[in-house]
Amino acid sequence: MTKKKSIVAFSSGDPNGIGLEVFSKAMSNALVFNYCIPVLHCDQRVFKSYHEKASLRLPDYNVVHEKKEPREGMINLIEINQKVEIDLGEAAQDAGVYAFNSLRSAIESIKNGIAANLVTLPINKKTIQSENFEFPGHTEYLAAEFGVDHFMMILMSDELRMGVVTGHIPLKEVSGALSSDLIKDKVEVLRATLTEDFGISKPKIAILGLNPHSGDDGLLGSEEKDIIIPVIEDYASRGELVIGPYSADAFFGNSNYKQFDAVLAMYHDQGLIPFKQLSFSKGTNYTAGLPIIRTSPDHGTAFDIAGQGKGDPSSLLQAIFSLHTLYNRRLEYFELKKNPLNFMKHKREKFSIGIPNLK
Repeated sequence: MTKKKSIVAFSSGDPNGIGLEVFSKAMSNALVFNYCIPVLHCDQRVFKSYHEKASLRLPDYNVVHEKKEPREGMINLIEINQKVEIDLGEAAQDAGVYAFNSLRSAIESIKNGIAANLVTLPINKKTIQSENFEFPGHTEYLAAEFGVDHFMMILMSDELRMGVVTGHIPLKEVSGALSSDLIKDKVEVLRATLTEDFGISKPKIAILGLNPHSGDDGLLGSEEKDIIIPVIEDYASRGELVIGPYSADAFFGNSNYKQFDAVLAMYHDQGLIPFKQLSFSKGTNYTAGLPIIRTSPDHGTAFDIAGQGKGDPSSLLQAIFSLHTLYNRRLEYFELKKNPLNFMKHKREKFSIGIPNLK
């Protein structure tokens, strides 16, 4: 198939963080425009003020008005018509309101057919909270907006794809939240996205245990025997490559993750600590289960370095290039399904996001 680049809506994220800095730095690389037509949802005044206060060069941009098409080869802005005082490095309620309005505008542009896919810049999860946003993060909000019940956050890089069963919840609630049905639901989301979006016809998935040493046969906890192992045995009985449970420390210490197409962790830090150790600044956050492709950089607002020129655009570049590849993989999958003969010839292959040479 001929590769297609899509119109991609970018939410601004928190305007006091490094989101707009890494966005402008990423857009200074001309290769980006071969992979997407970017539309940033940001008021002109905010965009200009941010660059002035952060001592960044203001890039050229095109303002998209009603009935006006985004231009290829440059930054496009859709204004959200909200003033906000830029106070770099500070958590502020008006900045949280702005971040939400930008996100909502980006989603509306997709629902209205202006854009096809979404990249979200980092938000402050506390200041964005309101009666309109009562969610622990982007993932859950996007699932609600698109009416999706089966979804999952996946952190991905060339080295590793990491899904989590329980996402943004307190650690003390993890055990009570786990169930065989929930784990099976997440395995199904992971298997579907590996097939449809990553081009892997028979995925091999590793399942981590919850407790140290995967419970030591019940000595250190019963969740493995009661909840996790029955799911794995069910998949094994059907010939599916869902294997485990693995003790997380040995699994990553021995680099066993290299033998699998994806890993499913039981809780947030169990999966994200090793992922970020292996792939920080090279990783992408991807929401599986949505009708669109949504990616984001794998870092937060980084208030501690905002306005210092230290923001690294590497993860955002990865998010943009990954979105392009995932989008085309999905198009290819459904195109092949229209012709079963071609689909049967489609070989299993390891996914590569195909990052171009940026030098």
